[in-house]
This record gives sequence, structure tokens and C-alpha cells, in this order.
Amino acid sequence: MISTTSSTTEMVTQGKLQINSVDYVEDKTTGRLGCFGWLLVILSLLLITVTFPITIFMCLKIVNEYERAVIFRLGRITDRKPKGPGLFFIVPCTDDFVKVDLRTVSFDIPPQEFLTRDSVTVSVDGVVYFRIYCPISSVANVSNAHLSTRLLAQTTLRNVLGTKNLSELLSDREGISLSMQEALDEATHAWGMKVERVEIKDVKLPIQLQRAMAAEAEASREARAKIIAAEGEMKASRALKEASLVISESPSALQLRYLQTLNTIAAEKNSTIIFPLPIDILQNFMQQK
Repeated sequence: MISTTSSTTEMVTQGKLQINSVDYVEDKTTGRLGCFGWLLVILSLLLITVTFPITIFMCLKIVNEYERAVIFRLGRITDRKPKGPGLFFIVPCTDDFVKVDLRTVSFDIPPQEFLTRDSVTVSVDGVVYFRIYCPISSVANVSNAHLSTRLLAQTTLRNVLGTKNLSELLSDREGISLSMQEALDEATHAWGMKVERVEIKDVKLPIQLQRAMAAEAEASREARAKIIAAEGEMKASRALKEASLVISESPSALQLRYLQTLNTIAAEKNSTIIFPLPIDILQNFMQQK
């Protein structure tokens, strides 16, 4: 068993060394044109020299401040550094170049319908902001960096939101945006892309679910209102009990309260008729009780 394990480890190690050596050879030979390639380049330079006044306009190219140019010479990238901004020189017969925009690009994620973890059908859309930080990788490693990022953002949105409950989806949008940004940034790193920001724009729920949630919210509000009203009645009864105890201890307090009530009624413009009643009569009834 020990010998088998050691032999397997040696084979894996040798395989890794072979892969690394192949990668090293490929990196080392990248950009080399060979004898025939250099012959074509020299012939192109001679042709440019012969027709100098005319071909100079075909050799000089300009890229803007926010752009970079990736130059291919006979199908190979000549330099691991893009050209620009400003003026640069190419050989018309053997060179070709691709302009890459380095500005931040934004695009809308179309509404995606999916099932949440608690089996609720939801439609969600969003917006993604990204930019190209490595022009060579965005041209050499992927056929269409912008389209690939759009498609990947749609699938990532469905995969991330499919693991969330409806309550988490409605309350934790910032956390979902951060997790989507990290997933997209990691996936597009090999393409020379940097995902700067991901935002969830709108969450659309089914009409039946909206009605059910509205009914639930209304019922909870009514329940809270009844609880508050009951608590108010309880506090008011306690206050009235304490007031009655204070008035019973001082008979003059009842007379003052009576006069204060008459003053309040008289201050308002109404058709209320007041019949004064002697307090002594009320005191006789109170003594009989």
C-alpha cells in the first residue's frame, strides 16, 4: 500500500512538472514569429519604405485616453503591454489591432423568474457595473467579454437568489449584491474584467402573494391597534380610580371639579343648557350610600 501510494504521488508530481514545463514553453515562445514571419515583416517594411509618403498614413494609428490597442502580428500578440493612449505605429501588411475600451460599462440584467428556497416564484432584475483592467486578457481569453459577462450575470443572479428565502430576499439586498459581485469578479478575473458593483433593482411578487402579504400586514396592524387601545383603557381606568380616591378624601375637590366642568362648557359656543345643582344634595346621597 505504501509503495502504491508513493508511486501515485510521484506520477501526479511528474504530471504537474510536465504541465508546468509545457506552460513555460508556451509562455516563452509566445510572440515569436519564426524565420518566415520575420521575412514577411522585413518585406512589409521594405514596401513601406518604397511607398513612404503614401503608406505613412496607414502605419500611424491613434487611440483615445480611455482606450488601449492590442496589436497582433501575423496572428500573435507582439507585446504583453497594450499600446496607447495616443499615437502608435503598425505594419499594415502583417499587423492588426483591436481597440479596447477601459471605461466602466453598465448593463441591465433582464428580469429572471426563479423559485426561492421556500418555493415562492419571484421575478428579479438588477444592474451590473464592470470595466476591463487587462486589455490583452479580454481579447485573447474570451471571444466577447461584454456578452459573456452579461450571460454570466444572469446565471449568477438565478443561482445566488435560488438559495435565499423570500424574507431574506426582501430584507438583505445589500448582502445579496455583495455575494453576486464576489462571484462575478472571481469568474471574470481570467477575462481581464473587474466587476465594480452589482445592484438589485426590483423584486416582483405574484399578485396573489401580494394580496396575502397585504392582508397579513393589515391584520397585524389591527391586532397592534387593539392591544394599544386595551392598554390605554387599562391605564385610563387606573387613573380614574386614583382620581376618585383623591376626590373622596377632599369634599371641596368635587366642588372645584364641578366648577371647572361648568367653565369648560361655557367657553364653547353651543346650545347646552346648564341647571345648577347644589352640592349639598349630592352629599346627602353620598352619605346614605
